[in-house]
Amino acid sequence: MSDKKVKILDVNVNSITMKQAVEKALGYIKEGGFHSVFTPNPEIIWLSQKDKELKEVLDNADMLLPDGIGVVVASKIKKQPMPERVGGYDFTREMFKQPGISFFLFGAKPGVAELAAENLKKENPNITIAGTRNGYFDEAKDTDEIIQQINDSGADVLIVCLGVPKQERWIYRNRDKLSPSLCIGVGGTLDVIAGVVKRAPDIYIKLNLEWLYRTVKQPSRIKRNWVLFAFILKVLFIDRKNK
Repeated sequence: MSDKKVKILDVNVNSITMKQAVEKALGYIKEGGFHSVFTPNPEIIWLSQKDKELKEVLDNADMLLPDGIGVVVASKIKKQPMPERVGGYDFTREMFKQPGISFFLFGAKPGVAELAAENLKKENPNITIAGTRNGYFDEAKDTDEIIQQINDSGADVLIVCLGVPKQERWIYRNRDKLSPSLCIGVGGTLDVIAGVVKRAPDIYIKLNLEWLYRTVKQPSRIKRNWVLFAFILKVLFIDRKNK
């Protein structure tokens, strides 16, 4: 199993295939204790350059998946090409297929996690969804209650969809309190599974143009896309010689 990593703008991202990522995740569950998996794309890596806490969170993760074609392109610029893009949504979908694992779904608007759970059970009647909880809460007042609900569920895997960087910070800040062996931060995954947000058509995904589809559907994302180009330029002219 590959333990190779590529340092991209000082963030060590796993150079890994989807199959290897799932195998490592299953190993974490079997091992027990606390393990975290995050899915840095160029925007997350860019944010971590100025956000010290986010950088600390990424540095202490058990696995960082190359979510975003920009990360894979960066690895090629550094002449350490990653085998493939491992998207957070696709990784989570693969985990849901694994037998004998229970999941807690945490995040999104009220009702979305429940709808996602219903859809997952329709796809796979044998899946165990130990509990759900929406992502609207007061962190100072409600966190302990939410953690108690998660821990009481007995879930092996906690899926957290609070958006970046809130989900990463929440998992990291509560790492000593959470019982699930594996915590995964995966943004809008529950929205897509629930059907409230449509994922890009397969052709966009195959051509690694999912970002373009989202921009067409949400023109407000144009302002965010400059980060992708700034990210590539920084890797190209500053970071490419760093190992």
